[in-house]
Amino acid sequence: MSRVSVNGVELYYECHGAGEPLLLIAGLASDSQSWAPIVAELAREYLVILPDNRGVGRTTPQDAVTSIGQMADDCRALLDHLGVAAASVLGHSMGGFVAQECAIRYPGRVTKLILAATSAHSNARNTALFADWAAYRYSGMDLALWFRNIFYWIFTRRFFDNQEAVAAAVRFAVEYPYPQSAVAFEKQVAAVREFDCRKSLPGIEAQTLVICGREDLIFPPEDCLAVLQAIPGARVAFVENAAHSIHMENPAAFTECVRRFL
Repeated sequence: MSRVSVNGVELYYECHGAGEPLLLIAGLASDSQSWAPIVAELAREYLVILPDNRGVGRTTPQDAVTSIGQMADDCRALLDHLGVAAASVLGHSMGGFVAQECAIRYPGRVTKLILAATSAHSNARNTALFADWAAYRYSGMDLALWFRNIFYWIFTRRFFDNQEAVAAAVRFAVEYPYPQSAVAFEKQVAAVREFDCRKSLPGIEAQTLVICGREDLIFPPEDCLAVLQAIPGARVAFVENAAHSIHMENPAAFTECVRRFL
């Protein structure tokens, strides 16, 4: 558990395991701890590098200027700090935007690219949805209700069959000791809205795997594949019994997809 000064922020990061480096980039409103279900397994074979993106977790200040490009620059600076010449990069959702930007800006630093539950831009529906989530935060909505509203979008229907698990997930989110501020969330939402790398996809050089949750509502498989198959030679893996939060709902299947590709 360490911090490094990069590009005007104090970037929090963790490293686990040893071996070939694997950088994990979290999604909107998520930080390094969101990877908890898969870190131990991946760390058995790889040096797993987990940053808190600017605007979330223990990276400060949370209200720093935020864009997908700046988050990609932060990742490059972190690799420089760690003395890592190149790494495989796995990004989930918004983290997939950052991962693509890393591969576009710094092709020599990305050995393999894994894009999970993501696309190359935010469509009009998602842009409006995320903006509404930001507005709900500013409205003073009860945090438990706010998180439940998000969970309806990122988990499968079966998740809600276990009310104890739902209550525990909501309680964990509400009581999380490193909460994201409303301002920081809005800045990440704006970063997502402004990003579009579709024209650059044919130039991505890294071997690429696209992982889709069969029941993803935010980036449905057919939508993200229609976009991301523009990456030359991109492979595709589908994970059953998972929606948007693939690595949380089906960590074993998700980890197996990652390990097989790497």
